[in-house]
Amino acid sequence: MTTTKKILLATLVVVVIAGAAAGAYSYSQRGVVEVQTGKVVRQDLVSIVTASGEIKPRNYINIGANSMGRITDIYVLEGDAVEKGQRLAKLETVQPAAEVAAQKASLGLFKAELAAREAAIEASDANELTQQAALKRTRAELQRAQVNFKRAGQLLEEKLIARQDYDQRRADFDAAVATVEEAQARLSELGVQKGQLIAQRDSAQRRIEQAEANLLRASDVLERHYSVSPLDGVVTNLPVRVGETVVPGIQNSSASLVMTIADMSLITAEVKVDETDIVNVKLGQQGQVTVDAIPNQTFKGSVIEIGNTAILRTTGLAASQSNVASQEAKDFKVVIALEDPTQAIRPGMSCTSRITTATRKGVLTVPIQALAVRLEKDLEAPNDVNSAQAASASADPKKEVEGVFVVSESEVEFRAVETGITGSTHISVTKGIDEGEEIVIGSYKVLRTIRSGTRVKVEKKEGESSSW
Repeated sequence: MTTTKKILLATLVVVVIAGAAAGAYSYSQRGVVEVQTGKVVRQDLVSIVTASGEIKPRNYINIGANSMGRITDIYVLEGDAVEKGQRLAKLETVQPAAEVAAQKASLGLFKAELAAREAAIEASDANELTQQAALKRTRAELQRAQVNFKRAGQLLEEKLIARQDYDQRRADFDAAVATVEEAQARLSELGVQKGQLIAQRDSAQRRIEQAEANLLRASDVLERHYSVSPLDGVVTNLPVRVGETVVPGIQNSSASLVMTIADMSLITAEVKVDETDIVNVKLGQQGQVTVDAIPNQTFKGSVIEIGNTAILRTTGLAASQSNVASQEAKDFKVVIALEDPTQAIRPGMSCTSRITTATRKGVLTVPIQALAVRLEKDLEAPNDVNSAQAASASADPKKEVEGVFVVSESEVEFRAVETGITGSTHISVTKGIDEGEEIVIGSYKVLRTIRSGTRVKVEKKEGESSSW
């Protein structure tokens, strides 16, 4: 055999051996799935709910127009601090001011009339006292004249005086009687006049009360032409200018809004939390708020209000206000009070909040992507046909089981687990696996299809570069 033939034969033998080895290796790798794995680790875990919204003062009021008119004066500027009861703006007040002046004049006239009636009553009282004294004096004179008349009668019977003297005493008595009757008549007339004066005084008092009511009404109408601050705060919105006309009674209309007053002593972040996360949010939970306009700064706060009504994400309306049933995503309003806001924060700024809903120390955790869901009837290993058939016959065909795939001697085993709180990348496991066990964490396609008993080959471990 020549050297060339020997070389060709040796080459052929090597090729055959290499092919056999490759075939054997390929056969041995049949059914092997490449996976990415990680370890079950014990660590501290924090559950965070993230939501976006905007900065709002806790208490703010939109000052609307109480009457229709043209703005003649604005006493404040946007950003000014105002006090409760302070006048902010003025509408045209010619007619209501004239009405107030007229009512004040009427009230003054009626008060003058009342004063005159009371003065007349006082004068009547003085005259009455004078007439009462005069009546008392005339009665005394009558009594004296009566005594003289009786004595004269006795003396006339005894013929001790002349008939002329007796007649004189009788005339004096009759004159005294007439004087008493005249005094009584004058006193009665004064009583009637006093009664009339009292009636006139009462009428004047009622006219004063009516005039005061009319003045109060006119003053209220006039006051409605002024915008007054209902609280201590800051002017955060001033959309109108002098000369513009505003109208009352149109809700959420730019034609009725004069300005907005906000109590800046308590600044809040009003965010919308997804309906799947709202069950974990509780009053008093701590949160961190970042404002888009103020980068690299985080504000601490706490939850002070949780909405009970779902809000449609597309329209922003409450779900209860919609007449059409909708399966679209919904949010719930959550209000976070900022602990130490800066002067740079303004109402309406966009913000993002991170609410800490739960914290666990030293718990077992696995990557969130490692969790898989399988039907209970599909949990038997594929090579155990009899067991799989028996399990399929007894298992609930719709019951789902959550678990992870544990790697053991190049095979995987589905292990049902019970989970706790969820962090940003890991989820706590309370039952089903032990610390340090190796589990499958990817790829996503593998986790969807892999089953217990599948042979695997570790492609990348957690922490290594991965396309996952």
